[in-house]
Amino acid sequence: MSRRPPLPPPPPPVQLRAWPSHEAMLADRAAVLSDLGGRSLGAAALVVFWLLVAGVQLGWGVVGVALTVSADGLAPFGVLIRAALGAVGLGAMVAPVIFLGLSVQRHRTTRSLMEQWAALASHRAGDARFRMAGASLAWLLTSFAAGAAGLWLALVVPAAARAGEDTYGGVTYAMGAGTLLWIAGLIGAARAVGHYRWAIRLVAPTRRDGAGAGAR
Repeated sequence: MSRRPPLPPPPPPVQLRAWPSHEAMLADRAAVLSDLGGRSLGAAALVVFWLLVAGVQLGWGVVGVALTVSADGLAPFGVLIRAALGAVGLGAMVAPVIFLGLSVQRHRTTRSLMEQWAALASHRAGDARFRMAGASLAWLLTSFAAGAAGLWLALVVPAAARAGEDTYGGVTYAMGAGTLLWIAGLIGAARAVGHYRWAIRLVAPTRRDGAGAGAR
């Protein structure tokens, strides 16, 4: 199995920079920012993120079966079967939760590298492409949908539950599934909004540019 390509290194220290020209530096800067932007908001990153969220939900679904299944028809081993299902579900959640945590940490590292490479120079005309408006919108819309569904499951379903019709196990499952979706929506929305704010700063006129324009 091939490993994921490593992240690009940070830009070299000032005393070690040896680009033959300013244009060469801008070309390397653009290549790195394009690579990092794709890793952060690209289609593959979006698919992997929601597949991991689906994996967490799948594990919680097994826990939900343990919470909602009736032990009366499973005697004398009903409690053991429910406990085993719960353990399997929680165990199935461990791997995707760990990978989601690693994904969040890797995104922070990616964002830090993008900040460092962007600080090398100001090139507003070329940097406009790094807004990645379509990718940011995809992250934002899917995250909003997941967050809205999560809030509905976590708040509306328990509020609408009726004694004798809905079980405590079913309500607990709905609240857990909704909370997980809501958290995932927050993570995805934060990534999209964070990139948008970074891109706006990237193409915004700097004070030095403004001063230079006034001098002319």
